[in-house]
Amino acid sequence: MPKNTVGLPRRQYFLPTTLLAFVAVAGWFAAGASAAGPGTSALPAQQVPEIREQPMAQLLAWLIHPDSKLRNAVYKELKRRQDLSAVPGLIELLRVPAFARDADPRKLARALKDLTGQSFGQDSVAWSEWQSGQQSIPLPDEFLLWKATLFGLIDPGLQGFLETPYPPKIRPDEILWGGVRKDGIPALDDPKMISADEATYLRRVDLVFGVEINGDARAYPLRVLAWHEMLNAVVGGEPVSLAFCTLCRSGILFDTTVGGTTYTFGSSGFLYQSNKLMYDRQTESLWTTIPGKPVVGPLSTSDLELEKLPLVVTSWKEWAQKHPGTLVLSLETGYDRDYSPGAAYGDYFNSEEIWFPISSRDWRVEPKEEVFAITLGGIPKAYVVNALRRRPVLNDSIGERSIVVLTSRDGAVRAYERGRRTFSQARGDDVLKDGEGQTWQVKEAHLFNESSQETLARLPGHLAYWFGWFAFYPGTLLFDGSK
Repeated sequence: MPKNTVGLPRRQYFLPTTLLAFVAVAGWFAAGASAAGPGTSALPAQQVPEIREQPMAQLLAWLIHPDSKLRNAVYKELKRRQDLSAVPGLIELLRVPAFARDADPRKLARALKDLTGQSFGQDSVAWSEWQSGQQSIPLPDEFLLWKATLFGLIDPGLQGFLETPYPPKIRPDEILWGGVRKDGIPALDDPKMISADEATYLRRVDLVFGVEINGDARAYPLRVLAWHEMLNAVVGGEPVSLAFCTLCRSGILFDTTVGGTTYTFGSSGFLYQSNKLMYDRQTESLWTTIPGKPVVGPLSTSDLELEKLPLVVTSWKEWAQKHPGTLVLSLETGYDRDYSPGAAYGDYFNSEEIWFPISSRDWRVEPKEEVFAITLGGIPKAYVVNALRRRPVLNDSIGERSIVVLTSRDGAVRAYERGRRTFSQARGDDVLKDGEGQTWQVKEAHLFNESSQETLARLPGHLAYWFGWFAFYPGTLLFDGSK
């Protein structure tokens, strides 16, 4: 793939041809109004204005003006000013193929080299990751509003997310466009469910997200959720959302009632740290999916955080055996998609490639190695899944919490409280033995001691690619099986 373009997965993240044509031909102008930048007005295409006193946001806007004479004058002015606040905007334009084409990727790369002394050419990922580590590079005034106006050319919905008076909790330059419009990846809302016997489309080896709340068991196949990435439903009487970030391969189940409000979620089209930014339909605030917090928009000033609920990724065979009465997501989703295995993201999941920039990496583990991730008492920890396969019963502690991490033969990982007990495997994946010789049944909601009627609660962990987890929690503890 060309290094100046954002990697776009097959039939999912894409920029429609009609929008490419619109941006390339219409530029910033439509119906006599200017989108050239905050507080500016349209200029005749052949008029080169006096640009020395213009704010940086205006100069950046003119870099995709249809008049090449004006664009060239802007590049000369940027070189004269040597103002590093231009760097975030130049990288933004380089990152999106439609805008880069108008601004000329070669000229964008040359301007970046002139300003920074770095030589990343047209590789927007390298530029973005370098910029993340440069705390001394300022953002130009009204950068977020400039960025909102820029993406308004593609979709007013994208513009609406960023055109906000509320200060964001994350760096605006690290909010990346994923290549789709708002809701371009459509969420499933209370989708049709069928019985296990009716789910003849599933193979025994197909992976499913397994959920059980108040005895209500559900199976949501990954090959279907990969096309939708968000699911809103009521399970066991509880409103929940399942967010599947395909880029970092993390599926997280949230209790969506927080602060006295029940939220439903969709996909914004934006990313942060290669992690989808979902949005709530009630306030249209953007939320990170791994931490589950609002970061842009009306709720960004709040301390809200969604509670994570237990979720497992397991084979359809294992889930159906454990939960014969489970309901299963129907293929009748209301959308025309190819739900066959590997149709969405199959190539990405099977490659070492990362499509979008991340601010930090840790090479103790390969970037796309799967980890089981959990946070307890504010302490994050990641367990390399391949290491857990060699330790199917792992007694561990995180801070002051004693836990046991269980890995089944098909690789499904679950974590439970263990109190002062130490567990070992007694029989298969379903029965444990503690240090006193008592047996415990492994259930979805808890471990159960039939003789004493005691229970030990399930804990809400989830799988993710290592790079995705580390980007949010660079101080994470790590179990890789080496000790």
